[in-house]
Amino acid sequence: MIIIALGANLESPKYGLPLQTCQAALLKLEEYGLKILNCSRWLKSAPVPISDQPWYVNGVVEIETHLTPEDLLALLHRVEEEFGRVRTVPNAPRVIDIDLITYHDIISDPDDHLILPHPRMHERAFVLLPLLDINETWYHPVIGKTAKELSLNISCEQETMEFHSGAQG
Repeated sequence: MIIIALGANLESPKYGLPLQTCQAALLKLEEYGLKILNCSRWLKSAPVPISDQPWYVNGVVEIETHLTPEDLLALLHRVEEEFGRVRTVPNAPRVIDIDLITYHDIISDPDDHLILPHPRMHERAFVLLPLLDINETWYHPVIGKTAKELSLNISCEQETMEFHSGAQG
């Protein structure tokens, strides 16, 4: 199972509101040959760490690709750049954020450029809650717990709400 997470909390001049930007990014990834197998619902979530920046729109997708994990990460970064993502400081607001969460059961060395599974995914409501939509029995190969089990330990400080299509975001 290959899972990527998408999020945005700034309006994109080209693609519109964060939800529209995330949806456009999925279409762009398909244009580049990724096959979307499953898509979670979209959630709105408070920024982590807590700050006064706008809330995010977040979701996860299961994909299929023949790209290696490194090539897939490079493609995700390329799409972020095409969508206007500028990396400034960690946890800054952004027009798009696309992360590789897991690539099958690969566990990479923490000293590698690409750490798999994503090193903070098990702490993030905005990843775990959408992941439950796709596969609540997904098993974290390092921690040894399912997505459902991991979701039970989400910090109460991480506020999320279901995104409704009529809502702004």
